[in-house]
Amino acid sequence: MSVAFRNVDGRPGVPIEHWPYEAIVASIERGTLADWLPIVRAIKASPWGEVARQVEEYLGYSAPYGVGPLLRRTIERARVEREQAERGEVSRRVRDAVSRSGATRAEFARAIGTSRSRLSTYCSGTVVPSAALLVRIEYLAGLLQSGEAGGRDEGAERG
Repeated sequence: MSVAFRNVDGRPGVPIEHWPYEAIVASIERGTLADWLPIVRAIKASPWGEVARQVEEYLGYSAPYGVGPLLRRTIERARVEREQAERGEVSRRVRDAVSRSGATRAEFARAIGTSRSRLSTYCSGTVVPSAALLVRIEYLAGLLQSGEAGGRDEGAERG
């Protein structure tokens, strides 16, 4: 790190996630590209993490020319990318559950208490099921796979 922290006990070898707020501010205000890259990497690794929150807090009251808008866009882009990845993971888990169950999509949808078209939106990632429904989907897939589900899944009729 080429930026000297003012009134801060910080060492360049310490991971940025452990830097005090003032060190991050000093890097943004007086740093160079080499000083900003660790901030960008930390934001990409954890878009809602401590470093991203500290940068957001700083940008809430200060707008450093050049780097400020870039850091703001970095946070926004990292969050969108993470949400897309999470949505993809949920749709993969739904597709996997349906596949493991051995049921048709229509049968599976009926068993979890929804329509085939709604299940299709979960499988494609267009719509993300609630956490409770995802648990139900995975639970039912396990029951159907093991042959433990009887003719009717009582849990599917609830909520």
